[in-house]
Amino acid sequence: MKTMIDLQGIQERIKAQVNQGKNRATTRIVIGMATCGISAGAKPVYQALVDEVQRLGLNDVTIDPTGCIGACRLEPIVEVIRPGEEKVTYVEMTPEKAIQIVKEHLIGGKAVAEYAMEVLDKQSKDNRIALRNCGVINPENIDEYIAFDGYKALEKVLMKMDTKEVIEEIKNAGLRGRGGGGFPTGIKLDFAAKQKNDQKYIICNADEGDPGAFMDRSVLEGDPHSVLEAMAINGYAIGASKGFIYVRAEYPVAVQRLGVAIKQAKEMGVLGEDILGTGFDFDIELRLGAGAFVCGEETALIHSIEGKRGVPTPKPPFPAVSGLFGKPTVINNVETLANIPPIILKGADWFNKIGTEKSKGTKVFALGGKINNTGLVEVPMGITLREIIYDIGGGIPNGKKFKAVQTGGPSGGCIPAEHLDVQLDYDSLASLGS
Repeated sequence: MKTMIDLQGIQERIKAQVNQGKNRATTRIVIGMATCGISAGAKPVYQALVDEVQRLGLNDVTIDPTGCIGACRLEPIVEVIRPGEEKVTYVEMTPEKAIQIVKEHLIGGKAVAEYAMEVLDKQSKDNRIALRNCGVINPENIDEYIAFDGYKALEKVLMKMDTKEVIEEIKNAGLRGRGGGGFPTGIKLDFAAKQKNDQKYIICNADEGDPGAFMDRSVLEGDPHSVLEAMAINGYAIGASKGFIYVRAEYPVAVQRLGVAIKQAKEMGVLGEDILGTGFDFDIELRLGAGAFVCGEETALIHSIEGKRGVPTPKPPFPAVSGLFGKPTVINNVETLANIPPIILKGADWFNKIGTEKSKGTKVFALGGKINNTGLVEVPMGITLREIIYDIGGGIPNGKKFKAVQTGGPSGGCIPAEHLDVQLDYDSLASLGS
């Protein structure tokens, strides 16, 4: 038996170091280094910060990469959190601007107002559940994930809940698949749990192929451990000991951070054999997709993992009955999985209070195209298209008239202007043909 990992002790030790409020002992600088930030030039900005802080001997300053902060149009973004001060967010950074911030803000004690961003209006509508740690923690540091309740949900199910209780909690929460189908997540788990078999599998569908979509990618780049933890919880619920993450090879940052996260989780004892000393085994492997859009469909994805040609097959049988290698398999996409740890920790009643009657919780939207505020936002189900486009997205550039929006890429549909005030949930989107 492995020695129990003291998650609470790690949490207490690290929490103060990554605290985003005023009660800090040291200064922390974070820089958005998801794909959006890196493509905008975050790497040289990060290096300039590191070099300048080292040159000046500022030993009480830590500099950490983080995931997508959300305001993609304003990247590279740097945030400075000093003792006794509110966080200051600097946008459209360059190495030269970063050096100026170190000199004037860190040493001079005065924020550089011309580079600072006002709080976005969209932040008042944000309700981050799936994105709760994106832009907050260092995605390559498992300690920081644990500091924000990471792996506490897994500890709870292994120590205090039986498999039926886990499934019922997810059922009662009303969580539905965020990949577009909207199938109840708890029912899918229940189907698989009832199958009698010597082996079962959990699959994370990270084959996000819709052009302009970057919801799942942002979770993987900013909070990969949330997906690993959710997969382990699902594995416990249905009696599976093996999981696969099928991720696009076109997501190199996500692939790299997932690899780091899996290695760290195994070393920490929250993945692999005898997890947390409970006797539960669950391992995860990465499988890289070769870019075929059709492999986002679950049966085609299964065939691809098996080494076969990625083509869909008719259902039934459904994967929960006969999936990977003919074994019971539960497949969920990244965003769906990211919701599971907080549901376990906070309870179904908490999740039920968010969203609409039949579509509970939040939805992550990647705002792209002809809109002023491109970026990433997570809002309650039932929000209107008007709120997303105008209140959050800032409207159409140059004051042009709104005509239509395409939701979900080519696999979704087009919503015309007359539906601007329809609440967005699974039922309304289905009735609108998307």
